[in-house]
Amino acid sequence: MVPQIDLCKDGPRCSRIVHGLWRLADWNKSEAEVQELILGCLERGITTFDHADIYGDYTCESLFGRALVDSGTDRSQIQVVTKCGIKLVSRNRPGHAIKCYDTTAAHIVASAENSLKNLRVDYIDLLLIHRPDPLMDPAQVNEAFVQLKDAGKVRHFGVSNFLPFQFEMLASKLDVPLVTNQIEYSVMHLDAHSDGSLDLCQRLALRPMAWSPMGGGRLFHEDSDRARRLRDILGRIGRRLGGASMDQVALAWLLAHPARLVPVLGTGRLSRIHKAVEALELTLPREEWFEIWCASTGRDVP
Repeated sequence: MVPQIDLCKDGPRCSRIVHGLWRLADWNKSEAEVQELILGCLERGITTFDHADIYGDYTCESLFGRALVDSGTDRSQIQVVTKCGIKLVSRNRPGHAIKCYDTTAAHIVASAENSLKNLRVDYIDLLLIHRPDPLMDPAQVNEAFVQLKDAGKVRHFGVSNFLPFQFEMLASKLDVPLVTNQIEYSVMHLDAHSDGSLDLCQRLALRPMAWSPMGGGRLFHEDSDRARRLRDILGRIGRRLGGASMDQVALAWLLAHPARLVPVLGTGRLSRIHKAVEALELTLPREEWFEIWCASTGRDVP
């Protein structure tokens, strides 16, 4: 059973593993199958669901919202995360002439209100700015965050894909705290170590959320030296650990970091979700952790 954790001292509760709905529209599931997926997550303690307004060409929130209501799920038993700040050229948003970023107060508020309607909920637990915006005015972001919080429409705020200096700049100008940074992190993507993202989260005692914790599937399918090295070592370590699968070992590697990352699983298969839950019980020894690190980088530590 997946435990509940706090993202930070004054932040929201969420499940230790989050279910990501980025590809929900691509899974071609019926509404009954989406309901089954939601309920299957809840049975295993995964109560936090991650969205963005743009996912599925602006359709995933609605697909989830309909299934959530019809499943009879108690809203108080789940946490809804969503993101805003990207505009796509889309038939569902005919007013957008070019893909761009928009973190004006008007856009953030309008996006949050659209998400509330599409998700069929009366509040969002956690709203994230999806990407750093080169034209971001922190006063505008603060205006939107305060308005949404005061109206009871959003309870907590964070960012996604922000580098440490971008996080700190925005946080210094806000009247509400940033409670997390959702970053890309996996055995296939180690940038968070070198760019300071994990160091900042540890310093601030914030749990980062990790999107694409399996490398977006590249770990299993990519024909590269790096992926082949990783598949080999993950398989060998899995056998040492009593038959753990590659994906379980890769997840245990991520979970072992003292930043206490919260993985966002982007799978529509309950069988893979079950395996991820089981990975919470794995203990990865330090030397095995570094074996995986060296396989990813292609060299020994200095």
